[in-house]
Amino acid sequence: MMKKHKFDNETFKQEVRDCVKYLFRRNVEDATQEQLFHAVATVLRDYIIDDWIATHKAYEHQDVKILYYMSMEFLMGRALGNMLINFCRDQEVKTALSEMGLDLNVLEDQEPDPALGNGGLGRLAACFLDSLATLGYGAYGCGIRYKYGMFAQRIRDGYQVEVPDNWLKDGNPFEIRRPEYSCEVRFGGHVTMRTDENGRQHFGLEGYNSVRAIPYDMPVVGYGSGVVNTLRIWDAEPINTFNLDSFDRGDYAKATEQENLAKAIVEVLYPNDNHYAGKELRLKQQYFFISATLQTAIRKYKESHDGKLAGFEKKVVFQMNDTHPSMTVAELMRLLMDEEGYEWNDAWEIVTHCCAYTNHTIMAEALEKWPVDLFCNLLPRIYSIIEEIDRRFKLLLSEKFPGDYDRMGRMEILHDGKVRMAYLAIVGSYSVNGVAALHTEILEKRELKDFYELWPEKFSNKTNGVTQRRFLCHGNPLLSEWITKKIGDGWITDLPKINALSAYLDNEEALHEFMEIKYRNKIRLAKYIQEHNGITVDPSSIFDVQVKRLHEYKRQLLNILHIMYLYTRMKEDPEFLKNYYPHTFIFGAKAAAGYGRAKLTIKLINSVADVVNSDPSIRGKMKVVFIEDYKVSNAEIIFAAADISEQISTASREASGTSNMKFMMNGAPTLGTMDGANVEIVEEVGEENAFIFGMSADEVISHERLGDYRPEEIFSSDADLRDVLIQLINGTYSPENPELFRDLYNSLLYTNGGQRADIYFILKDFASYHEAHMRANEAYKEPKRWAKMALTQTAHCGKFSSDRTIEQYVDEIWHLDRLKL
Repeated sequence: MMKKHKFDNETFKQEVRDCVKYLFRRNVEDATQEQLFHAVATVLRDYIIDDWIATHKAYEHQDVKILYYMSMEFLMGRALGNMLINFCRDQEVKTALSEMGLDLNVLEDQEPDPALGNGGLGRLAACFLDSLATLGYGAYGCGIRYKYGMFAQRIRDGYQVEVPDNWLKDGNPFEIRRPEYSCEVRFGGHVTMRTDENGRQHFGLEGYNSVRAIPYDMPVVGYGSGVVNTLRIWDAEPINTFNLDSFDRGDYAKATEQENLAKAIVEVLYPNDNHYAGKELRLKQQYFFISATLQTAIRKYKESHDGKLAGFEKKVVFQMNDTHPSMTVAELMRLLMDEEGYEWNDAWEIVTHCCAYTNHTIMAEALEKWPVDLFCNLLPRIYSIIEEIDRRFKLLLSEKFPGDYDRMGRMEILHDGKVRMAYLAIVGSYSVNGVAALHTEILEKRELKDFYELWPEKFSNKTNGVTQRRFLCHGNPLLSEWITKKIGDGWITDLPKINALSAYLDNEEALHEFMEIKYRNKIRLAKYIQEHNGITVDPSSIFDVQVKRLHEYKRQLLNILHIMYLYTRMKEDPEFLKNYYPHTFIFGAKAAAGYGRAKLTIKLINSVADVVNSDPSIRGKMKVVFIEDYKVSNAEIIFAAADISEQISTASREASGTSNMKFMMNGAPTLGTMDGANVEIVEEVGEENAFIFGMSADEVISHERLGDYRPEEIFSSDADLRDVLIQLINGTYSPENPELFRDLYNSLLYTNGGQRADIYFILKDFASYHEAHMRANEAYKEPKRWAKMALTQTAHCGKFSSDRTIEQYVDEIWHLDRLKL
């Protein structure tokens, strides 16, 4: 049953006026738009507070099982608009503000995107928090309060430039500092051990450095549920702020040493780890938020259970979102043994019944491995616990598979001077899940085959999902209103109900309305591009979009090489130019600061754009746009406007993907490989409503196993593709430096340092990709066919709600209790 709060228009307006006056010493008429945003946000937060308090009282009084969702990233997006929707008062607030002469959309644009995440991992975590609150389950999201995020991306002369994303410079009106839950987190030092009169060993730590972890809580409002859960992000402060004695002796660096240690931990998401200091900082960050979260979870449980931990594993679950939080296993063991006095076996029984692990990558090289010397110097007690977990695990393996030393070598946690963090998570968890059917199958049959053979009961699939409340209700209000007008609003909390739109697939009036909404959204995006890029694009052209984290396996390089190919054809073949439907190719992506080849790909995209966009001879048939600083707020505009969803990763590489689901929700057919969740999307819409190309996962895996792929043979036999590749090194797109893109050229044709040429099969899939592109080009020329195809995407997106994913986690892994409010 939906909970809808009382709302009085005049009271709300007066509260906004008062807030502007008391916060900024101004009247509404004199306040800046930014000040008005802060005032409205503060009033909204105050409305939410009662539900927030009631939710956490219900945690205690109903003694429900609580989820701690552990993640290095939470890509939340702007809070104001989404909270208003979930609070079910967005229209009333919009009306009240309008009566005050204020525009809610303008106020929303004053809010910076919280710089707490980067890619799909963080956005998935945010969707999950939304669904947990909407469905009425008690949960905390647990992460770090990054001061500057990963970075804000600027494009200068076509290159990515990283600048600090200072999202907190004007404060965050939605967060509350909670110093009463602060705790100490220790690094370095050496382990001490004493034996008591009963022969029991007790471990401690001496000579360590430490910081104080301070939580900041942000509300996560469920849609119409009355539940307000918490995103708890940890800041770091020095234990001793300033050493005056060192300062007076002239040792100024020593005087602020503790403060600098604390600052560094929370400044940046994913610091560059191409050097030792960067690796050390990443490891510190992981341990910092894990230790703080676990200490607080134990403390809160004891406070509501007569100071005891009995039954802890029945009332608490820690979900590790990828390998970053996998130290949860070892840190929980430390706290239970060293702080709470448990023996090893009893502590292990608790840990292995309340820790669960989600794997998000098929790529073995992406599974975190830390050098032993770094690990044991920074976290000596945690390392000693991992050593013992590994020893006991290998004893189990020797019993299960006697004499199979190869298997033991493949599975041991400590191997070749590294700590294999994914293996620690698997050994210490009662559940291990993949995030798409194909991904889970590959984990079980290949990447984690040995663990699956040992513990098949641990493994399951939970296909990812996204929240329709963010990516339809907020991101595409025109379409959202149209859907509700056609089928009612039940889909907002039960997305499979959206399938009722299938009744309109042959209704010409409905199809026309649907495509008119798409066109209006394209006008909105075209305006954004004009304002931010200075490029004029035609809303009646096909908006062909690839927006996602930039990585070689996601194959943005395939996309831009194909654009180069199309451009060459247009220049050389008047008939091709005449028959080609106008396209606007849109990219958005950040490359990790230390990922040179990914950054060079961004430069190539922008260099091609400079040439193509300024060439009058192609008569506006093609534009190329790279949207700077891709994030949730501009993603919502992009998804709503897209005609084609580029999901072109090398088959077997993408675990799931979630942008594919957001595009689908907004009526964009997939042009992609049968990889990740694309497989399940095609199952829902039918292959006739997608443009599939490329090798299958089995074919890719076979080529890798046999080592029989020869990209140079394609280079030799395909003259058109060869001409495109030669353009990378002949100055076509970099006349001032013809060698600029040499590394991209070499990566496609030459083995280097043990990495084979064209590791992601770009040349192998190129012809098939072009053929799929041309099929899409022809389909778009038939308006009714395309409209039906586009509406089919939205009508069949019901499976891909994060609500469905969360219910599967609850039923099969977490076993949470629904709150009664």
